[in-house]
Amino acid sequence: MQAIWKGTISFGMVTIPIKVFSATGEKDISFRQVHTQDSGRIRYKRVCEVCNQEIPYSDIGKGYELADGRIVVLESEDFEQLPLPSAKSIEVLEFVPIEQVDPIYFARAYYLAADGVGAKPYVLLRDSLTHTKQVAVVKVAIRTRESLALLREKDGVLVLQTMLWPDEVRDSEFALPGADVEVHDQERAMAESYIATLETEFDPTRYSNEYREALEQLVEAKTEGLEPLEAEEEVTADSGKVVDLVAALRASVEAAKERRGEAAAPSASADGEESSGRTAKTAAAAKGTAKKTTAKKSAAKKSTAKKSAARKTTGRRKSA
Repeated sequence: MQAIWKGTISFGMVTIPIKVFSATGEKDISFRQVHTQDSGRIRYKRVCEVCNQEIPYSDIGKGYELADGRIVVLESEDFEQLPLPSAKSIEVLEFVPIEQVDPIYFARAYYLAADGVGAKPYVLLRDSLTHTKQVAVVKVAIRTRESLALLREKDGVLVLQTMLWPDEVRDSEFALPGADVEVHDQERAMAESYIATLETEFDPTRYSNEYREALEQLVEAKTEGLEPLEAEEEVTADSGKVVDLVAALRASVEAAKERRGEAAAPSASADGEESSGRTAKTAAAAKGTAKKTTAKKSAAKKSTAKKSAARKTTGRRKSA
């Protein structure tokens, strides 16, 4: 695997030569824009809006647009003159417990490999982080962009976890629910029961990208000249209003237990029995209403049949 960055870790007075490798690789099917009539690729030209000429890559630079619309052009030399101590060195700033770092700050992950004589100090830093259960807060510049990051241990390897800066994380107050929303203890208890039913150890290998797999099969079928696979019938969720939240949560718990092959344990609480009673009464009332409706429809059909028979008899008499 090709290293994307080489530098050092400054661990106090210890310098650790390292190589940086991408730890993740997003998998997706990419498409080309084509002409649907002849499958020809659609190409784009880089045209300057001032001189209306096509511009080669060698003449394209970086410009910052001011509020009044003017453009400040920055040359490569301008970037090289910027003070960037973290350009080739990962400086350890402090150590913190990983539990104190909200995952919302996490961006990308990279594996760090010891380079040359850096093996021993690499292992020293790795083992020290493991034994103290701490992570190192560092600064690093990858591809001319300086980032806050963490150094942590995973499966015997040091991982560089780049992070967002504090001003890049938006405030969450706009998403808060209304202060007038009230959740009852019984509802909370049933929700927690549902969570407990599905509680397990995290194993990402249990999950797969079903959409990407179906898309790959579709592309393969198209390639082989076969008919595309029929999509499975979509199961639409019931959009009706949930009247009894506790009953809905209880049903969720029972369904989850059935999926796991467990027997649904009856609730021992008085509130649960009362709620079950209400549910049973509601079901009985619904059945009663259904029977009455069926009886009315049957009576209406008999009445219609009698009237029809009477009309036929009258018609025969007149004819005679």
